[in-house]
Amino acid sequence: MDAEAKKTALRMIPYGIYVMTAEDADGAIAAATVNWVTQTSFDPPLVAIGVKPDSGIYAMIKKTNCFALNMLGKGQQGPAFAFFKPAEKDGDTISGEAYHSGANGSPIIDSAPASVECSVSQIVEHGDHHIVIGEVTEANVAKEPEGRADEAILEMKELGDTVFYGG
Repeated sequence: MDAEAKKTALRMIPYGIYVMTAEDADGAIAAATVNWVTQTSFDPPLVAIGVKPDSGIYAMIKKTNCFALNMLGKGQQGPAFAFFKPAEKDGDTISGEAYHSGANGSPIIDSAPASVECSVSQIVEHGDHHIVIGEVTEANVAKEPEGRADEAILEMKELGDTVFYGG
C-alpha cells in the first residue's frame, strides 16, 4: 500500500472535536481531546470512540465504566488544545475549564454546547487505538445550535493547517 495515498485518503474523513472525561470515586479526573467518534445505534443509543490504550482517559474509563463526551463548538480551539495533554484538576476546573459533575459522575465542561453521558457497553481491543462503545444514558444541551446541529461542532480542520490526526 502506498503510505502517502493511505494517509491522504484517511485524512479525508471529517472529524469533529470532543473532550472525553471521567472521574473516579476518589475525585481523580482524566480528560482528553478525541476525534474518532461516531454514533453507531439509535436503539439503544450508542457511540464509538477510538481511544489510545496507554492514555489516562482509557485507564479511567476502564476503572469507572462510564464517561462523558463533551462536544466542542465553533471557536473552542482553546479547550481542544488544553486537553491534548493530561488533565489538571484545580478546584472546579479541569485544565482551566469550568465543569460540573453529570448524572453518572463524569465531568461536564460548562462551556461545551452539548454533551452525552455514557456507560461503557464494550471495549474492542484491536489496533493502536481501542474502540470504546458507550451507551448514552443522558444527553445535555447547554446551548441550542443555530441551524444544523452537525454544523455547530468544532472540526479538526479548524485547529490549523498543520494539525492532523489520522491517516
